[in-house]
Amino acid sequence: MKREYTDEHAQAGVHSPLPEIETWPNQYPDYEIEIVTPEFTSVCPKTGLPDFGKLVLRYVPDEHCLELKSYKMYLFAYRDLGIFQENVVNRVLRDVVKAANPKMATVIGDFSPRGGLGTIVTATWNRKSNGSPKRGKH
Repeated sequence: MKREYTDEHAQAGVHSPLPEIETWPNQYPDYEIEIVTPEFTSVCPKTGLPDFGKLVLRYVPDEHCLELKSYKMYLFAYRDLGIFQENVVNRVLRDVVKAANPKMATVIGDFSPRGGLGTIVTATWNRKSNGSPKRGKH
């Protein structure tokens, strides 16, 4: 049986350039921030059809918090990016960790059903179990 999805489809968007997520100095210890994007959009790399969903980011900041406008512009860049839903969630998590180096972060993508199937993807990073990443530009 011939596979319809290629390795190029699987890797689409994973390394594409996106706007920088800026940060600002955190003033308080030990609290959680939740950012909800109810109208997230990306594009299926195989079909070119839009994927719609809700993206939720929960993180515990350490020294830096995400600057919301830059995070919003970062997410808007996905509107024209061909990338699988699973890769969206893991890429957002990777880029947030790189930018802010939080104590913990979770990204949940709750994607709208297409063809009768909805998808919920959850990716979590915890400094204690995953180590400290290289710091991003601030």
